[in-house]
Amino acid sequence: MFEFIKAGGFLMYPILLCSLVAMGIIGERFWTLQRKRIVPQGLVARVWSWVKEDKLDRHRVEALRNGSPLGKILAAGLINRHCSRDVMKESIEEVGGQVVHALGRHLNMLGIIASIAPLLGLLGTVVGMIEVFATITSEGVGNASALAGGISKALFTTAAGLSVAIPSLFFYRYLRGKVAGLVVDMEQETVRMLDVLHGAREANEKNDGSENLASNGAVS
Repeated sequence: MFEFIKAGGFLMYPILLCSLVAMGIIGERFWTLQRKRIVPQGLVARVWSWVKEDKLDRHRVEALRNGSPLGKILAAGLINRHCSRDVMKESIEEVGGQVVHALGRHLNMLGIIASIAPLLGLLGTVVGMIEVFATITSEGVGNASALAGGISKALFTTAAGLSVAIPSLFFYRYLRGKVAGLVVDMEQETVRMLDVLHGAREANEKNDGSENLASNGAVS
């Protein structure tokens, strides 16, 4: 490996650095973007049971906020659960924007690496060809070993740049798609919570109104 890097010249070092950063980002995002960590199964049902049993206190909301990104969004709505649906939705959208931004963290850097790695390889190619032509100018075409050294440097850096760029671009696209899918799942779960909470509240208000009408009729 060291001989490969040495043969490619000094531009192999930034390409190697890009490779290490890309691997770190890919590993960290794969660990972070697990669905069970982002959208825990049955979380909305658990929240609804707390609301129905009147167990939703400040400590549970705080635990919900710190438990997962979906929990953070749901907690923002639950704080305003006694307000109108529009107020809940506005608070959820505000926190949701922050959560979506956090899910896409470091992905821009991965996209940048996918873009600059082949350019670094191309720059290495240009540097290697300059050395080849400089050798031809000073020594002519008779020194085959000197010519081969410049050409190999050009080929090594090109291959290394493409080897970093191709997987980086693949995982950048894949992880962007994964984030988009998780955002859709969180939106669906949040809408479910809004429908359940406000549907139940509207039903209670209607029942209270019917009872009042019935009692007024009985009194009259």
